[in-house]
Amino acid sequence: MNVWNLTTEKPPAPPSAAGEDDALSVSQAAELAAGALHGVPKITVLGEVTGFRGPNARSGHCYFQIKDESAALDCIVWKGTYDKRAFDLRDGLQVLFTGTFDLYKPTGKMSFKASSFTLAGEGLLRQQVAQLAERLRREGLMEPERKRRIPVFCTRVAVVTSLSGAVVNDVKRTLRRRNPLVEVICVGAKVQGEGAPAELIEGLRRAAAITPAPDCILLVRGGGSFEDLMTFNDEELARAVAACPVPVVTGIGHEPDNSICDMVSDRRCSTPTAAAESVAPEFAELVNVLDMREQRLQSSLSAVTSSASADLDGRAARLARATDALLGRFSLAIEGYASRPCLADPAHVVDRRRAELAQTSDRFAQACDRSLERHAASLERMAPRLAGSTTGLARKRHALDLATSRLRATGPRLLSAPLASLGRSAAALDALSPLKVLARGYSIAYDGDGRVATSAESFAPGDGLRVRMADGDVRARVDEVSLAPRPGRDD
Repeated sequence: MNVWNLTTEKPPAPPSAAGEDDALSVSQAAELAAGALHGVPKITVLGEVTGFRGPNARSGHCYFQIKDESAALDCIVWKGTYDKRAFDLRDGLQVLFTGTFDLYKPTGKMSFKASSFTLAGEGLLRQQVAQLAERLRREGLMEPERKRRIPVFCTRVAVVTSLSGAVVNDVKRTLRRRNPLVEVICVGAKVQGEGAPAELIEGLRRAAAITPAPDCILLVRGGGSFEDLMTFNDEELARAVAACPVPVVTGIGHEPDNSICDMVSDRRCSTPTAAAESVAPEFAELVNVLDMREQRLQSSLSAVTSSASADLDGRAARLARATDALLGRFSLAIEGYASRPCLADPAHVVDRRRAELAQTSDRFAQACDRSLERHAASLERMAPRLAGSTTGLARKRHALDLATSRLRATGPRLLSAPLASLGRSAAALDALSPLKVLARGYSIAYDGDGRVATSAESFAPGDGLRVRMADGDVRARVDEVSLAPRPGRDD
C-alpha cells in the first residue's frame, strides 16, 4: 500500500487551440474526468484534518478537508464507515485515510471518499495517551480527594530532573530568589529518550528516601514536542508519581502541555519555574504577610484588651454595688438582732415570763373561786328539788317488800318437784356407778394399751396390766393366763 503526501503539482499546459467541432460539452468533460479518477486505484493518504463537519444531523456523513504544508483535499466519510470508527475525528489530527477519488458532476468538484481511517504519528500517540488517561481516571488516580496538600511554606524541596539542562538552574535560581531559606536537593535523571521513565522512577524513590524527608518533590523538565514529552505519559512513571509517599509537584513543558504525570500529581504547574514559585512564596511577600498579620494581631489584641478592660470595669462596679448591698442587708439584720430584748437584756425575758405566770396563776385562782361559787349555788338550788322527789319512795318500798315476800314463798314451791326428781336420778346413778361396784370389792383390768380388758384372752404371759380399785391402781405383769372352761371349747 502506498502512502502519498498531498503536494501541489504544476498544472498541465493548456491544450492547443482546436476547432469548435472537436470541443467537448461540460458533461462530456466531467464524464471524462470522472472516468479518469475512477481509474486511480485505492490509495492511502496521510494528512491533517481541518474544517471537520459531522456527522451530519440528517445523513450522518462527515465532510472536511485533509491537508499538508502545501495542499488540501476535500474528503468524505460515509455514515457506515464513521460508525465503525475507533476514535472521533477532529481538527488537527494526523490521520491515514484509505479510499478512492470521485467527481461530483453537477459541480465538477473532486473529493476523496475514505473507506477507512486510522491515527498516525502524533495523533496515534495522543490517542494512546488519552486511553491511558481514561483508564487511570477510572482507577481514581486523578480524583481531587486523593491528592495531598502541599505545605504553604516548604523548607526542604527535592528536584527530580536532568542535571545537564537549564531547567535545574532555573529552579535553583527561582527558589534562591524567592526564598533563600529553602533547602534544595537535586536528584538527576534522564527526562527524554530510552530508559528515561525508569530513571525518573528511581529518582522519585531516591528523593522520597532522603532523610529528613522533603516537604515536596518537583518533577520538572523544559519544553519540547509532543514526542519529547512522551516520557511523562508513561504508565509506570504515572503510577510511581501517584504512589510516591512525598507530595509531587509537576512542571513539565510549557503552558499548553499536559501529560499523564501532570494529571496524577498532587499539583500541576505550567512550567518548571511556576512549579518552583508555587512551593516557595517570595520572601518579601512573606515579610509583608507577617507584617499585616502582626498589625491585625495587634489591632485584635487591642480590641480584645479594651473590651476585656471595659467588661472588667463593669463587673468591678457591679461587684462593688452588690457587695455594698449585701453588707447593708447584713448590717440591718445585725442591728435588728441587737435591738431585740432577749439580746439587749436577757433578764427581761425571765421577768416577763414570771409576770405572765403570776398573772396566769391569779386568773386561775379567780376562775376556781368563781367555779366553786357557781357549783355551791347550783347545789343549794338542787336540795329542795331532791327533797321533793323522795316523797314517792315509801310507797315504792312497800310494794317492793310485798313482791319480795311473794317471791320467797313461791320459790321453794316451784323447786320442790325438780329437787325430788333430781334426788331420785342421783340415787339411781350412784347405784350404777362403777365406783360403787369397786367399793364392794370389784376391780377393772386394763391391758398395756390402756383399753379395758373384758376377757382373759386379752392377755398373754409377760404382758403388762393395770388394775383399777376403789382407792387406787395396781400395775403388774402376767405370769400365766388360765381360761375358764366353756362348753364347746377344748382346753
